[in-house]
Formats: sequence, structure tokens, C-alpha cells
Amino acid sequence: MTRHPGLGRLTAGLATATVLCVTATGCVTVHGELAVLPGAKKSEAAQALKDFTDAYNAADKAFDPALDADRVTGSLGAINQAGLKARRTYNPDGNKAHKPLVLDDATYVIPKKAGWPRWFLADTDSNRDQDGGKLDTRWLVVFVRTGPDAQWKAAYLGVLPASQVPEFVLDGDGLATPVKPQDDELAVAPADLSASYTGYLQNGSPDVFTPSTSTSGWRETRRTTRRAGFSYQYVDQPLTGSTFAPLGLRTEDGGALVFFNSKHFERQVAAKGLRPEVNPDVKALLTGEVNSTLTKERVSSQLVHVPPRAAGAGSGADTGSGGKVRMLNRLPGLIAAKGE
Repeated sequence: MTRHPGLGRLTAGLATATVLCVTATGCVTVHGELAVLPGAKKSEAAQALKDFTDAYNAADKAFDPALDADRVTGSLGAINQAGLKARRTYNPDGNKAHKPLVLDDATYVIPKKAGWPRWFLADTDSNRDQDGGKLDTRWLVVFVRTGPDAQWKAAYLGVLPASQVPEFVLDGDGLATPVKPQDDELAVAPADLSASYTGYLQNGSPDVFTPSTSTSGWRETRRTTRRAGFSYQYVDQPLTGSTFAPLGLRTEDGGALVFFNSKHFERQVAAKGLRPEVNPDVKALLTGEVNSTLTKERVSSQLVHVPPRAAGAGSGADTGSGGKVRMLNRLPGLIAAKGE
């Protein structure tokens, strides 16, 4: 049998390259597994924040959704695009009151994970608040990148008092720990938050949220809304697929800071001789003709603190929320309307 030493060395080299190679996705393949890597470099994160802010300001100044469509996604993208579309219809010459948004003093919280999508959190100071004191806020912007050839896009925005931004669990390299969608160490798994929230709004169960204007307060507002000649109906739906997936980071108290989405419909029916009011934003996004019925469709992103399951089971751990999920911020926006 003829031996080919060169061929043997070549196949050995190929085998080594197969075991340890940087794939097209940017993940290191080791024996067929994806290695855990930083979600982004800090220089990438800083550039993504700048690109988003520049695009947002251009779009807001012109009221032109096309100018930042490739820099937003998820619920933030849906709200941003619908809002710009609506305002452009009754401000065709642009935004005469435009004030450029500035997001600075940024801290980048970058999780380590395998595969795509990659994401990170930018903890920033905006020029939309008053620095110092109770009115000082932080804008938490989550950026997502779906693949090696994709752009970074802003998917979530949460606005918090500076004092409420938690301490995140960081490793020796300063990288954060993402929570899994089905994390069973938390009082409520991130994947279940949307269904839990919309279920609670619909029928009061499961009762896993602390009282707030966005939980028990919203249910009470709906219950007590009255207007002669009009009836109101509400439908709440989970929103979790694709670009609307929940994202969360482990916090030092054993819990997690989690962003998640939901969808909400409000149907207003007028008695004979009456007609629901249609404001300019609704009119711009309206399909059909409003005779006696108007249905508004909104999407909403929520930012919550989820305590560890042990606290929910009565371990005595101090999360400040009695073992329940605490609503920190909610960002809703009208995306469509239908008349009948």
C-alpha cells in the first residue's frame, strides 16, 4: 500500500481546524459546541449607541420613519415607526419643536453568551431629565444584533430613577450573566412574564406582580372607566416571538432585571347617535371608518425586577417586593386603529 505522509499531515491539520475554528457566526466551535463569548466589544457598543442616536434625531427632526427604520426593532421599533408615521401626516414639514436627544455618560453591560442573537445594555444619561435629585433618570437601551452581517438595533428602552438601577452580576472580565428564557431559579421565568402579565390584566391571575399603576392600578382604571353612551372592552395578548423575545440580566440580589413585551387592544363602542372620538394620531393610523366602534391596538414593553424563586417561596430573602415581580417602567405606544 502506498503511503502519503503529506496527506496524513493535511488531514490531521484539517481535523484540528475543524475542532477549533472561528465560524461565520463569530462563535468558536469546540467539538461541535458553541463557546461562550462577549456579546459585543465596548467599542462596538459605543458605536451602536451613536448610530442609533444619530438616526433617531434625524427621523424625529423630519418626522420620517425611514431615517431610523434600520436602527430600531422589537416593540421600541414598532412604537417609534408608528409614532413617526402618525406625526408626519399632520406635520408634513417636519418637527419644528425638535430637540436633539443626547445619550451620554454610558456604561455598557455586556453579557457573555453563545450564538445569536447577541445583545447588550447601554445605561445612559439623557438630556430629557434634571440631573441630580429625584428627577434624575437613567435611560436603559437594549441593543440586539441577529447575525454577523446584521446591524445593531435598539429593541428596548426603560427609564428609571438613577437610584433604581440595580447592580449586575459580573465575572472577572466585567461581563454580565444573561438569564435563560426558562430560568427556573427566578420567581417567574422570563419566557412566562408576558403571559403572566396579560393574564393578570384580563382576570387578575396569576397574581405575581406587586401593586403599581401598571398592574393593579391599571385594572382598577379599566374597571372604573365610565362614559355615558359608551362601553369599553379590553383584550391583552402575550407578545414573545422573534424580535419580541424577553431579555434579562442576573442581578447581585439573586434576581434579574428583565425586559418583556405585550400587546393590548381597547375597543370603544358608542350607542346609537354617538361616535367615538378620533384624535390626530388615531386618524393617521386608522383603517376603516369609525361609525360606532373604534379599536386601538398598542404594544408595550415592560422593565421589571424578578426576585429569585427562593424569595417567592418564602425564604426571607429581602428583594423589597415580597417575592413578587416589581414593575419598574412601562413604555406603551399606539401602532394601529380600526373603525367600524
